[in-house]
Amino acid sequence: MSSAWSRQEVEATVREYFDMLVSELQGEGFNKAAHNRGLRDRLDGRTRGAVERKHQNISAVLIELGFPYISGYKPLSNVQHMLRDVVSEQVPSFEHLVKADVETTQIPVTVDDILDISVDPPVPASVAVGEKATDYVVRGHHSPTTDYLEMEARNRSLGCAGEALVMEFEREHLMREGKDRLARNVEQVSKTVGDHAGYDIRSYEVSGQDRFIEVKTTRYGKLTPFYISAGEVRFSEANANAYHLYRLFEFRQSPKFFQLHGDVGRQVNLQAINYRARF
Repeated sequence: MSSAWSRQEVEATVREYFDMLVSELQGEGFNKAAHNRGLRDRLDGRTRGAVERKHQNISAVLIELGFPYISGYKPLSNVQHMLRDVVSEQVPSFEHLVKADVETTQIPVTVDDILDISVDPPVPASVAVGEKATDYVVRGHHSPTTDYLEMEARNRSLGCAGEALVMEFEREHLMREGKDRLARNVEQVSKTVGDHAGYDIRSYEVSGQDRFIEVKTTRYGKLTPFYISAGEVRFSEANANAYHLYRLFEFRQSPKFFQLHGDVGRQVNLQAINYRARF
């Protein structure tokens, strides 16, 4: 059985992860394997797999703190408390880069084959860090106070760019099916009606049936949480047969998306983060 990680090892591992994350935020390439090898030289006989798992743990903690994670390190739960403490202590060192990144104006993107960007959705999992909800009610002394993933979700230029790409996808799909009239009628409801409709795009099945699409876009990884209003959740429940949520991710490098069809509450783990208090 391997020995417990020391604080010195954890601090070195978090610093190495953050070096890679900063490179990703700045659009610079990096070699995960080389970072892994270099880090292991400074650790107490840890294996490549052990370092990989610790980096995945860091991804899970960052998500819970409202930060982006390295796309290549899928979040892994069952995180030791020391790791959470170290991550919280070190995130201020690059917080300014994250803030700038989530506020960056997004220009429209183009892809070689618009119909080739659809992928399978992830399998829902338990709470990312595997701890009680009460552990997140009050933030610790070192914890950041800003949810940067929520801030990114409010970036209107990013949202508009994502919707534009989905409009293109829906029209191209219908035209390739010989449904040019339906393609011409695809409507960006968020612009023609407003944000209160409960969905962003009205498209159509090949049969002509309505297809109500909500678009959620992130520059970060596939497992980045998205934010959805109570009204949007209710609309998905009331129109489950025609409702589709398109989650666009890795929008900066090579945009892809997956679909969730039907009542959103049956597709993901919804977590209440705001309450309205009244007397």
